[in-house]
Amino acid sequence: MKKMQNHLIGIDQGEVILFSDFETGGPMWAEEGPREVRKTVKFSSAFRKEPSVTVRLGMLDMSNKSFTRWDLRAQKVTETQFEIVFQTWADSKIARVRVAWQAIGEVAHDDDWDIF
Repeated sequence: MKKMQNHLIGIDQGEVILFSDFETGGPMWAEEGPREVRKTVKFSSAFRKEPSVTVRLGMLDMSNKSFTRWDLRAQKVTETQFEIVFQTWADSKIARVRVAWQAIGEVAHDDDWDIF
């Protein structure tokens, strides 16, 4: 469990289109085997410490001709940004993906002091 010591908590959130490979013939749609897309998301303001970040599929457009295999997660979380990672493998054909995300954590207060 992440415990927060500050009474001021910030929530940042958004949605990101990771790719639309159907339109461009990109690897998630046209290729087979292990494939990965990474996208860095910057927070609107910095958190005091690494926030808790959750990601979820907002939209998944895929072929019905093969099994759908996918993995979605947040990685490399810092006070200012994180990476969305989407992976698929084998013969899965993923046309488009939109990801919704939310970050919750401590934010600075005007009364905070930085002491040397």
